[in-house]
Amino acid sequence: MRRKLTLVVGVLLGALTAGLLIGAPSTAAPAAFTHPGVLVGTAQLDLTRSKVNSGAQPWKSSFDAMMASKYASLSRTPKPRAVVECGSYSDPNYGCTDEREDALAAYTLSLAWYITRDSTYADKAIQIMDAWSGTIKDHTNSNAPLQTGWAGSSWPRAAEIIRYTYDGWPKARVDRFAGMLRDVYLPEVINGSNSNGNWELSMMEAAVGISVFVEDKASYDKAIATFRARVPAYIYLKSDGDLPKTTPGSGLNTRDKIIKYWQGQTTFVDGLTQETCRDFTHTGYGLSAISHIAETSRLQGNDLYPEVADRLRHALGFQATYELGTAPPPWLCGGSVKRGLGPVTEVGYNALHNRMHHEMTNTRTLTEKQRPAGSNNLFVGWETLTHAENPS
Repeated sequence: MRRKLTLVVGVLLGALTAGLLIGAPSTAAPAAFTHPGVLVGTAQLDLTRSKVNSGAQPWKSSFDAMMASKYASLSRTPKPRAVVECGSYSDPNYGCTDEREDALAAYTLSLAWYITRDSTYADKAIQIMDAWSGTIKDHTNSNAPLQTGWAGSSWPRAAEIIRYTYDGWPKARVDRFAGMLRDVYLPEVINGSNSNGNWELSMMEAAVGISVFVEDKASYDKAIATFRARVPAYIYLKSDGDLPKTTPGSGLNTRDKIIKYWQGQTTFVDGLTQETCRDFTHTGYGLSAISHIAETSRLQGNDLYPEVADRLRHALGFQATYELGTAPPPWLCGGSVKRGLGPVTEVGYNALHNRMHHEMTNTRTLTEKQRPAGSNNLFVGWETLTHAENPS
């Protein structure tokens, strides 16, 4: 009861303060949610299907890679747990990998269903979702919020596609799955985090997707408000001033605290992120979640890309420059960066370059080099397939 009360109070405060904190309108949620509408929508899925069925590249090779992956296997046995316990760096790992991979499998199978129209893929996705919705009760240990964010980002993508394009998921099971997302996942992520920025961004991605599926306007508004405060505190622009922005309530109220939070970096340039000098892998998680949330907001009729475009395009380009092998200067992370950005550029690149017509030379080079983009085995999967050159 206390957890649910905290959630309700947090949602109400979020809806109230969204505009006060960051100059945003108090309501971001649409009058009526669009379905399917988490990361991918009907028009995108239809274009993807037509490209694959015509053998066009890079969609066909991406589809083939997806279908050859373990996530598309029809022999997969879901491994649900009542309590998923995840410590720092997945130690302990009691169900953490199983949960993330089952959620990614459900999403993969939902894409396979849509493209092939073979109902066995939809039924397999349903089997996995039903197994978890009938079992899980909680996430525990230090990584619980992040774990919930990762798995909670994939589940609603799968559920949206299956629920709204396939008639074989019984309503009682749909409702049980929605209850799982609402009661087990949403309370763990909706109130955000003051940890490294990729945590809160991944948590808000889950919160936004879940809110769409369960049609919770108050939670959607709160998650979007948190997102809009976090993005300027994650990606630096020189217009921010001498120091990066911070989020309300972060406690980062001195220069020394801010620099420590930014991994000791003291020189700030367009596109630097709060985790660039930690490593590119975690930076990739953050940039991916930003792209995913903006994409879902666009599908829901309140496009946030224009608001985050300058930060996101600079961040993608900045990281891409060094991911491609350029040696970092001495002022950047002490002259050494840890590469490994991951398959995270397709969604943002497609939106910013192909739809909004920003020049993004280095991001384009990296994106095309990485095609077909696969999965990071956490919450990203098959984005060349769904978002490459996709204007819809």
